[in-house]
Amino acid sequence: MTEAAEPAPGTAIRESADRCPGVFSTHEAKDGALARIRLPGGRIRADQLTTLAQAAAAHADGFLELTARGNLQLRGITDVEAVADAVVSAGLAPSSSHDKVRNIEVSPLTGRIGGVIDAGPLTAALDDALRADPAATSISGRFLFGVDDGRGDIRRRGADACAVARSAEPVVADILVGGVAVGSVGGVPGIVEALISVAAGLNAVAPGAWRVRDLGAEDRHRLERLVAENLAPTVESDEDDVAAPVEPIVGWFDQDDGSVLLGSVVELGRLPARLAEFIGAVESPVVFTPDREILICDLGEGVAETVVRVLAPMGLIFDANSPWARLSCCVGAPGCGSANAPVRKDLLAHVEAGLPVGDREHWVGCERRCGSPAGTHLSVQATPDGGYDRRRR
Repeated sequence: MTEAAEPAPGTAIRESADRCPGVFSTHEAKDGALARIRLPGGRIRADQLTTLAQAAAAHADGFLELTARGNLQLRGITDVEAVADAVVSAGLAPSSSHDKVRNIEVSPLTGRIGGVIDAGPLTAALDDALRADPAATSISGRFLFGVDDGRGDIRRRGADACAVARSAEPVVADILVGGVAVGSVGGVPGIVEALISVAAGLNAVAPGAWRVRDLGAEDRHRLERLVAENLAPTVESDEDDVAAPVEPIVGWFDQDDGSVLLGSVVELGRLPARLAEFIGAVESPVVFTPDREILICDLGEGVAETVVRVLAPMGLIFDANSPWARLSCCVGAPGCGSANAPVRKDLLAHVEAGLPVGDREHWVGCERRCGSPAGTHLSVQATPDGGYDRRRR
């Protein structure tokens, strides 16, 4: 099970329980227990990554899976308690009650390259507020917060509650509910309060709804009005309807402070534990993006050259032209009992055969389309007869 695409919108109340896995409540897949570690903004320290890599090697299948929300997953877990202990010791799980509510996507390059603001402090404040709020435990594990530093990369991803920075001094952000701007607010505390009010409002308008997209038109308008009551009107600009370009963050990038950021990907979005330990040994901050990229940040030029020289032969891909910069997939069979095909095996064969790859492709084993990208992409879906259906979504 990976982070799943949602069913068609308009169903306010879900008939089944939210079974999103966490650290303390894992999912039992065909290949063993699965735990999801939520990383607000995809950010992780080197020592934390090392701890997770060691846990994956000792108690799981030896890989860290990258998800479509910039989180990490461990599959095939043989000792759930040992993995939970490792995650807690690394400071990556706030509590069993708040484990699943911290889905926060953030502009990956924020604070390092471009953007209207450094969204890091705002993200930390949102995470702290969610951890401290007893009511936040009612938020669905599928509900998604977004923090866009003004470049437009996160607003296009369809977060349920998204703040899009409009100015830095003072800090002002537009608040989006399911992608619709409903008003603006200034100051970090005010922005955080507005974002959390979307989740609280969703629960008030339609108890049991997982996401804003579950709402019918009437309930959605009620939610938008409820959130907008405490916001200033949004000032429209010519840039509001301009989609941010979607380019892989893969390769060598110069940060605004003169340091180097290295963007990379791995085959199948699976980071081998040993490679993860080597990345941790660099002792630099790491960011996992919603496009399953791995960013190693704040490097000196000499260190960056060494990282490329040592880690590229180990499987870390720094070439933006690699097909793996545009490919992703679910686990497929036999790891998932719902899959119609061994998706990973078939995708590897596709790449090894040199067959063409579109701008963005996601391969899946069934109609659930788990792990699908938020933006437009080519969905390659396995069919019961052993073939694949290719469809633009």
